[in-house]
Amino acid sequence: MPLPHRGRGSRPAGSREGSTSFSRATAHLPRRAGRGAPWSSHAQRLTRQRHSSEQVLPGPEPQADFRSGNWLQEHAGGDAGDSRLTPRAEMGSKHRICNRVEVVIPCASGSDSGSVDLQLSNLEDIKKCPSCLELTVLDSDISDIFGLPRESLTNSFRHLTHQGPLGQATVEKLIEFIQEFFNGELKSELEKLTFLRSLSSLSRTLPYDETTESFIHSHTADIVHTLNMLVREEPQHSLFSPVLQEVFVTIADFSYQDVCLLFGSEDRVDLFSLIIKSIITLPSVKTLTHLQEIMSSGSYNSECLYRQMFQAFSEMLQSLVVKDPHLENLDTIFTHMDPWLQSVRDHERERAAASMTQVLKCLSRHLNLKLPLQFQRLGHLVALMALLCGDPLKEVAEEAAEGTHYLLYITLRLKYITQDKKNHHSWRRAMKTCRELELYNIKQFYSCPFKIAQVFEVFLNSNELCQFVMTTLDGLKNLKHPCTQQSAGELLITLVKNAESRFEKATDALYEVFVGNRLRAATFRLFPQLLMTLLIQVHHSVGLTMSDVAIPCGLYTEQEVSSEVTPVCFAIQATKTLLLRTQCWQEFNIMEKHKGWTLLAGKDCHLQGISLLANALLERNHLLAHKVMYLLVPLLNRGNDKHKLTSAAFFVELLQSPVSRRLPSIYSVARLKDWLRHGNNLFKIVALKGLCYLIRHREMREDINSLLPCIVDLLCETDEKIVLLAIKIILQLVRTMDFPTLAAMMRTLFSLFGDVRPEVHHFSVTLFGACIKSVKHTDKKTIENQVLGSLVPLLLYTQDENYAVAEASRRVLTICAQFLKWKLPQEVYCKGPWYIHPSEVGTICKFFGKKCKGKVNILAQTLMFSKNAKLPIRRAAVLFVGLFSKYMDHNEVRMKGTDWIEDDLRDLLNDPEPSLRIIASQALFRVQKVEADPDPGQTVCGWRKLLCRLPT
Repeated sequence: MPLPHRGRGSRPAGSREGSTSFSRATAHLPRRAGRGAPWSSHAQRLTRQRHSSEQVLPGPEPQADFRSGNWLQEHAGGDAGDSRLTPRAEMGSKHRICNRVEVVIPCASGSDSGSVDLQLSNLEDIKKCPSCLELTVLDSDISDIFGLPRESLTNSFRHLTHQGPLGQATVEKLIEFIQEFFNGELKSELEKLTFLRSLSSLSRTLPYDETTESFIHSHTADIVHTLNMLVREEPQHSLFSPVLQEVFVTIADFSYQDVCLLFGSEDRVDLFSLIIKSIITLPSVKTLTHLQEIMSSGSYNSECLYRQMFQAFSEMLQSLVVKDPHLENLDTIFTHMDPWLQSVRDHERERAAASMTQVLKCLSRHLNLKLPLQFQRLGHLVALMALLCGDPLKEVAEEAAEGTHYLLYITLRLKYITQDKKNHHSWRRAMKTCRELELYNIKQFYSCPFKIAQVFEVFLNSNELCQFVMTTLDGLKNLKHPCTQQSAGELLITLVKNAESRFEKATDALYEVFVGNRLRAATFRLFPQLLMTLLIQVHHSVGLTMSDVAIPCGLYTEQEVSSEVTPVCFAIQATKTLLLRTQCWQEFNIMEKHKGWTLLAGKDCHLQGISLLANALLERNHLLAHKVMYLLVPLLNRGNDKHKLTSAAFFVELLQSPVSRRLPSIYSVARLKDWLRHGNNLFKIVALKGLCYLIRHREMREDINSLLPCIVDLLCETDEKIVLLAIKIILQLVRTMDFPTLAAMMRTLFSLFGDVRPEVHHFSVTLFGACIKSVKHTDKKTIENQVLGSLVPLLLYTQDENYAVAEASRRVLTICAQFLKWKLPQEVYCKGPWYIHPSEVGTICKFFGKKCKGKVNILAQTLMFSKNAKLPIRRAAVLFVGLFSKYMDHNEVRMKGTDWIEDDLRDLLNDPEPSLRIIASQALFRVQKVEADPDPGQTVCGWRKLLCRLPT
């Protein structure tokens, strides 16, 4: 007997019958859910022809009088030959009577036609029954009040499994068999199919077997890992994959038992993405058919195989939303499908649209909503489906029209349980609009996206309408499909026209920005959404001309559009208007004063304009700035790179606010860490700026400290901004660095000495000095050679023509001397050119001659600077070589000679700079003299021996 606490529903027909035999597995294809049901809609028949493996015979479309109040009752029973639908007919005709007035919300038909039928008779009489106005958010009450027929899990599919429960011995053998596969390797196709079918058989025992429940929940990760492996092992773009189809059915079997293998952990998400990609990216049916024709041994039907594969995939998706009261599964499915719905490849877009339509269709039939609802992207989905309804590919437009039809029903139910039950005026108006537009007919949406805007605009809240607008604006830049641009334009015009009488919505604020200012409260309330929408549109419009966008017919006359006008002009003018309408006069003035509008419109300086505006808002109106910051938190990783960059650039400037300390690390430091690893340098710059701001908050330094290895790696970047920002951050954290990281970073900084970028040179020297000061006493001996090796470069760069570099070199040279416990001669700090005061240079050379060993190495290091691009450095290096040469160890001179020094100096005798030729000539003379003169030490010893022999 089933366990009473489990409460599992019956498994729908998309799954296979249970079997007690698991020793053999025969490859077979999954059956389509709902087989035998009539497909009355023309669009539905098209979907079935394109994506189903069953042959569809043409037939007349059923004609019905949708205006008749009896239509719902007449057709609620569906197929007369199906006794299963009798209870549903009774549900369809069950209505609550208020003063003998029948009120019916748009609802799913009792038949399996899938159409969403609207019965809106006598809507105005609702107000006559006060008791009807006391509505509750419970879904059961909705059905009771409006007579909503819903399909239960038990009655939803044609053929259900009615086998008895598996015996305990069989269950144990299945578990043992599956565990063997976990511990082994699935090699043959037969083994893989056997494993998958064993899993499916075991899943059907979940409602009544505690052993199965314990095993499944403790091995879910193993199951997901194995499925992931099986999918990856299948050949890409192949239709001959019974294993892949079996994976789809197995996942569906588990979903029907409330065990989801595709949501939650990272492995499950990866599996879901992989599965979707494996189907959506299959070659087009036309290509598959062509390949079949050119293959001599092709005895298979490519189109049939594709339909079977897609059918199994579609049924798997539907199994995920059969029980989805909070719509969190729909949210996840849409997140994965979103990029495919916008694919530039027609066949990928068509498959994604067909898949989404089937999901919405299934969800609409099994809708049982409960608060809280997790689907927060309704506006984006509506806009995307609306744009697809105007898709240039007929098949995509048909699929989208059908999907939008089901989405309307879902939206009505969703809004009904979330609306303010005390305000029925908007609800009555919305229902009246639905009735006037006759939206019971799927064809109403086909190639008519403006009708979608008319209907859904009434139901969407301000946040959802902003999503709608942002998605629609993205459609305007679709250069590949002018039809999509035209649809986007129609959608925006419809929103503006419909907003004239409803100023409490986002579209009203948008209308005020472009047309006038009738109600400031709405504009203030929606300022964050409108500002970011416009700034993102500015970024998308940069570089475009009027010929790149499709201007909707009737919006402008030819005389009104100047040849000098560009799309970015409209976006910037709208942004200016928004600031003025919301009394952001000081922010507007800052943008004017610092040429912020020019920066915004520039291709290479757009982000500077964004930063300027963000700082102005934070300085002058921190309350609005904080609202924008909280708005951006969930939006930072959405959209394309331009969308993300604009949002990110604005967001990081707001991190200067003390309020940013309240943000969880996952929304601040973790997000910046992801951008540091982004392939686009602009994201790295934005991330580093954000870290510079966050590091001011001491409580956040510990989190930022964990990013040090990643930041140190950025010192090798070629982008100057990245290097400088990285140095700025490291300067704040250098004292907390471990010694190995510190030593490695010092080597990197040393390589930046003499960098052609003056600021990089300056700050790398500064950070090098900070590193030396941060070395602990126990590590000083280890790093001593690095410090000694930096002395000559630092000494020479005190002569750099860049004042900041010269000063930093003197300062860090002092730090090095303190580290070595030396006292440098005062001549080191002389700011005049060395060649004017050679005696002072001689004093410096004498000091280093006494302190340093390996003088030949010092000369070799100095000679490298004789080839420096800067004349002051070349002169200082040559002068140092000549004066320092007399302190060379004569044993080294005899072993290595001075020819290599003389050769480099001779080359400099041809230098175009006269002063350098003179200094090189003097240095060459001194080096030759060192080699020619005997060792002074040996001469003194000889004189001492001679004096000892003289008589006293």
